[in-house]
Amino acid sequence: MIRCIAVDDETPALDILEDNISRIPFLQLVKKCKNAYQARDVLREENIDLVFLDIEMPGISGLRLLKELEDKPMVIFMTAYRKYAADGYDLDVLDYLVKPVSFQRFLKAAHKALEYQELRKKDYIFIQSAYKLTKLFIHDILYIEGLGNYIKIHLASSPRAILSKQSMKTIGGRLPAGKHIRVHKSFIVMVDKICSIHNESITIGKTEIPLSRFYRDEFFRVVHNA
Repeated sequence: MIRCIAVDDETPALDILEDNISRIPFLQLVKKCKNAYQARDVLREENIDLVFLDIEMPGISGLRLLKELEDKPMVIFMTAYRKYAADGYDLDVLDYLVKPVSFQRFLKAAHKALEYQELRKKDYIFIQSAYKLTKLFIHDILYIEGLGNYIKIHLASSPRAILSKQSMKTIGGRLPAGKHIRVHKSFIVMVDKICSIHNESITIGKTEIPLSRFYRDEFFRVVHNA
């Protein structure tokens, strides 16, 4: 089951979204939101897998909301404008639907979300490193360190980290939801590998990792729900 929210400032658009979602067995509508402020609150309080998100809204736009989120759910843009397609691509949105949207096109986007969710449940990922693809098991990852345009993946099974040219956002999107958390602009940790938590740091094995104030509230929300 995919838990989703619908975000749009127009009531008719929300009603159409609600009806479309109700017709798809693997979608569960958790909340309808009239603006990005309401959506942000729901995302903090609930485990949401997918957001159907309008772009041009009063106050905070859909683009700005998405840019502010760290642990991003899957996102499908629902907009009357084609001009934001490039922004959607840059933000790794799952699909970009231009209103009015037929039910068949909506269903296709929903199936794309289902396929992506199943993909994220895998117990391994392939990482491009040193001109080859290396298979890494999720349970072997301790934490990930950001180094500019590169990341270092620290493993339980080896003292040598895997170096790969990709962003923290990209690797975060490939890891199973709920099993990892961003704790600093330069660190992602696997929740089940945390040994202890201090005021401003986390210990994994013998390594102390900084816990940034910016990520602190979200970190403790995830830990308390783990």
